[in-house]
Amino acid sequence: MRASACHILVKTKEQAEKLKAQLDKGGNFQQLAKKHSLCPSAKKGGDLGEFGPGQMVKAFDNVVFKKPILKVHGPVKTKFGFHLIKTLYRS
Repeated sequence: MRASACHILVKTKEQAEKLKAQLDKGGNFQQLAKKHSLCPSAKKGGDLGEFGPGQMVKAFDNVVFKKPILKVHGPVKTKFGFHLIKTLYRS
């Protein structure tokens, strides 16, 4: 199985929740990722490209490979911080 996802990585749960509220009101995921994400993927609007199970940390994998696609999930805590994750497709 392969999947493609984008994410926004921030330091605190509060930051992630504020961004999620903006997304729920129709905010642009890519623009918010470029502005706020701490991950190098921010330059690409949070796009992580395509990957398989086991390439990301477990908490991240659980969202990408098990939760509904095209919905923003999170905040998801990992050792890197708090993520908002949007799975674009799974195949």
